Formats: sequence, C-alpha cells, structure tokens
Amino acid sequence: MNLIQRAKNILLTPKTEWNVVTGETATLGSLLTGYVLPLSLIPAVCSFLGMMLFGGMILGITAGIVMAVVSVVATILAYVIGTYIIDALAPSFKSEKNLGRSAQLMAYSATAVWVAGVLSLVPLLGWLAIIAGAAYSIYLMYLGLGPVKKTPEDQRVLYVIIAIVVYWVVNLVISTLIGGIIITSIFAAGVGMMGGF
Repeated sequence: MNLIQRAKNILLTPKTEWNVVTGETATLGSLLTGYVLPLSLIPAVCSFLGMMLFGGMILGITAGIVMAVVSVVATILAYVIGTYIIDALAPSFKSEKNLGRSAQLMAYSATAVWVAGVLSLVPLLGWLAIIAGAAYSIYLMYLGLGPVKKTPEDQRVLYVIIAIVVYWVVNLVISTLIGGIIITSIFAAGVGMMGGF
C-alpha cells in the first residue's frame, strides 16, 4: 500500500486499517525509509516555513534549518529506539514480541502527529494541531495494540502509557542533545570568526 493511502486509512478508518496491517510483513528499515522519514518531514518543513513566513525566527534561517534537521533526526532516532524498547517490553504486557510488528505500531500510530504538522505553517495553530494529533496518535496506538501486538484488552492502557512516555522522553533527550551540540557548534564557529578581527 502506498504512503498516502496508508496514512489516509489509518486516520479515517483505523480499526479496519489495523486489521489490514496485520496481514502485512514489514521491517523497521522499510517503514523508516518508506513511511517514517517522508512523514516526519511534514512538521519539520512546515514549522521552518511557518517561522520564516511569520517572522518568528529571530535567529535567522540557519537556526530554522537546524531546528528542522534536529526535528527529523530526533523523530527517526526516537522511532528506532522506541521500537526496540516497545518490543522488549511486549512480554511484560502479554503481547507478541516481534520487532516488525512493533515497528508497524510505532510508525502508523504517529501518523496523526506528522500529518497535523502541516498546520505548523501557522506557528500557534501548529502547536495546537500537534497536541490534537498527539492525542489521536495515542488513540491509534491503543486501537493497534490488539490486532498488531496481540495485547489483551486489560493490558492496553498501561502499555500505551509506557510506549508514549518512552517515545516522548527519547525524542526530548535526543532533540536536546543534538540541538545543543549543533547550536554550540554554530555559536563556537561564530565566536571563532569574530576572534580574527
């Protein structure tokens, strides 16, 4: 199934689409390149454009590009690390331990956040859309746990909570580390250039 059709179906008919997903075989790598990377570009590019168009970028275009790159890299790393952690936790929630299935759950659940990122063209509206997208992504994950990971009903709420916390903590840590390193490098380069005067 192509990316646009999958995203549309997972957002509009999630119960049906999760059942379709269970009939497919996917790897972490195939989902990363064919689904996660393209969709993670939506909020990154739209945030960058929104900041440029609405003058919210006080630090200029370089900082905007850095923020977009950090967003995509953090999303990808959080997806990969989160997939491994969620898969490792599966037996604790009486769920199927299967890396491909965990990758499907993580990738397709996040669809709402990435698609909502298009509204980041308007910075304030973007934040509200991302929050709404995150809430819907949590619901998508809840719906997907049964068919994709074979998680019993009584284990799903806690599994979703743990999965979401893991994803957001990993994303936050990675964003902070990468962003800090890049910003420090840019600042150090700027100071170094000024030292020659």
